[in-house]
Amino acid sequence: MAIQITEVGQETLITLQTRQTTYQMKVDEYGTLLHVYYGERVEGEDLSYLLRMRDRAFSPNPSELGIQIREYSLDILPQEYPGTDVGDFRQSALQVRIAGYTGLKLQFQRLQVSKGKYTLEGLPAVYADRDRAETLRIWMEDENAGISVCLLYGVLPEADVITRACEVTNERSDAVLLEKVLSASLDLPPEPFDWITFSGRHEMERQPVREPLYPGIHAVESRRGYSSHQANPFVIAAAPDTTEDNGFCIGAELVYSGCFLALAERSQFEDVRLVMGIHPEDFSWELAPGESFNAPEVIFTCTGKGLNALSRNYHRLYRNHVCRGKYKDVRRPVLINNWEATYFDFDGDKIEAIARKAAELGVELLVLDDGWFGKRNDDRSSLGDWFVNEAKLKGTIREVVQRVNALGMKFGLWFEPEMVSEDSCLYREHPEWALQVPGREPARGRGQLVLDLSRQDVRDYLFEQICSVLDSANIEYVKWDANRHLTDVYSAGEQCRSQGEVRHRYILGLYELLERLTARYPDILWEGCSGGGGRFDAGMLYYHPQIWCSDNTDAAARVRIQHGTSYGYPISAVGALVSAVPNHQTGRVTPLVTRGITAMSGTFGFILDLNRLTEEEKEEVRRQIADFKEMYELIQWGLYFRLTGADDPYRYTCWEFAAEDGTEALLQAVRPLAEANSPHQTVRLQGLKEEAVYELKLLRSSSSEADLFYRKRRRISGAALMKAGLPLAQQTGDAQSLQIYLKESQDRR
Repeated sequence: MAIQITEVGQETLITLQTRQTTYQMKVDEYGTLLHVYYGERVEGEDLSYLLRMRDRAFSPNPSELGIQIREYSLDILPQEYPGTDVGDFRQSALQVRIAGYTGLKLQFQRLQVSKGKYTLEGLPAVYADRDRAETLRIWMEDENAGISVCLLYGVLPEADVITRACEVTNERSDAVLLEKVLSASLDLPPEPFDWITFSGRHEMERQPVREPLYPGIHAVESRRGYSSHQANPFVIAAAPDTTEDNGFCIGAELVYSGCFLALAERSQFEDVRLVMGIHPEDFSWELAPGESFNAPEVIFTCTGKGLNALSRNYHRLYRNHVCRGKYKDVRRPVLINNWEATYFDFDGDKIEAIARKAAELGVELLVLDDGWFGKRNDDRSSLGDWFVNEAKLKGTIREVVQRVNALGMKFGLWFEPEMVSEDSCLYREHPEWALQVPGREPARGRGQLVLDLSRQDVRDYLFEQICSVLDSANIEYVKWDANRHLTDVYSAGEQCRSQGEVRHRYILGLYELLERLTARYPDILWEGCSGGGGRFDAGMLYYHPQIWCSDNTDAAARVRIQHGTSYGYPISAVGALVSAVPNHQTGRVTPLVTRGITAMSGTFGFILDLNRLTEEEKEEVRRQIADFKEMYELIQWGLYFRLTGADDPYRYTCWEFAAEDGTEALLQAVRPLAEANSPHQTVRLQGLKEEAVYELKLLRSSSSEADLFYRKRRRISGAALMKAGLPLAQQTGDAQSLQIYLKESQDRR
């Protein structure tokens, strides 16, 4: 059993076991649910001896203990789900306003263990077969306040994952106002920890930031309506000596795409409390008698084997237990997107010409990006008018698709359903469907407003319009974009009892719309996007098995973006394409080989006009496509290793894909900037068999200097590659790269 319950007198010990970890709680004699331990697996032990009690000045004692017992205080005890204003001055998880008062003391009532993994109504969540997961439900209650909380724990033993969520219920006869409902709280011991977060900006998302957890508050948050480019709902608490390959670390990832808060507090006594969930600022939710509120899920995993191992836990989980649909397992087509080749300037003939050349080179899917609908020839009009501009295309969308299909290629379309242009038929007919405060001119982003997805009539309209397009032709891919964040968050609809509900109801509405569409079109490949990586989170991966990683298509910059993304998300989720040069974001001229190597560490494809390439470049494109298809399973499903950091532009950033059985591997290396008289660099590989001998094949490099270097040594043992390492060739010029394939040799001589 993954969940073990042990009764000891008036106390209950609750132990959750995964393959390599143990999570333990205790219900004490006073009905407090205490957190005991989360870490590497411990067998058959009551670890509650770790709990320490002591009389601490200015740390109050619960009233039921009387005035004689001073050693017991909620202010110093680790708790599973702390309430508010009852003697614990650290961060709370739940705040409910009842008749102006927010104090809440939650005490244990009962628990239940069941087979399978719980689900959350209206919210994405980890899923698993009944025999691969167990669920623990723990009911807590403040009887005086009339509020109960069901804490949900999902245990996936083989995945080394424990998920948490909660459901708050109003047991009163009158309504209450929820002001904060965080999904989970995790109390860690008074030990040194580093706090690793992933911040950034548009076109430079998910950059790792690591700092010691000093006393006080450390927070990462988004109040932009989406999880955002600037923050990511994924954090790591790591021992200071933790490296990529050694050391203890805990990851926490929120399955949610809206405003969020992830906060770590080191208290006066050095313990650490990590809380995570919907951002409480600008959030309020009226809960009528008998109603319940579901908070989104947090995914926890931990390991004593370093950050790479932590990442691989998340990679496997997302591939097997979050992503859904046909393309969860089926090889995804190599695509070409017309955007950087044409922007808004295209017609059906130009699109066919791009498709024709792409088909000749082995590309399998053409994606028609922005500009095919309404009267849209720039970004100032027509969002919301999801009808085909047949005059611009010189035909129907069905005819354009048929022309592309005749070349042996699939066809895909770009949509931005959540937005509306003021210059649109939709806005002129329904201005009340946009988020905006009555009587006040709204802020604009990219010349557009945001549709109020909290409204059922808006969602129904979008569903009907999108279905009308998708039903009209053989469309096999959809890119779902959202190119501004939420401002003027006011709903004119009747679904919200308070305006504090709008942001969360917007996300719930988005999830509902996506669920309806993906259920109706299970064979379509859905790719998420929000100005690139502005909504790259686990919630969106539940509906979209891949997400456009960043609008920054510069290969040298993408190395850093994809490196940071890999800490929490699998390569199979990373939308990555080979772009034109000079790059449209940075102006950098990068070798085609380097652009290809970087894009291969993702879903792979192209976003340029292949007709403008030289014959030599076209041949390289053919080879890249052929190699990617041949190594698809290794790249998409293999073990991923970050072999170096990505912060020094004068040194190679190296990463590796290794087969689970160690029989093959792919080493990729990119050095963004050249340096005169540079030092030598050696990289140690991972995931190989020490006793095996490997044949090395240089698949591609950005200069001939590397060809000469690797021709000298073709066979090296796994022990040598992992312990002594592999020298990286000296190359001149910016954005130099290497791609080396290793295969176990059957000849051991």
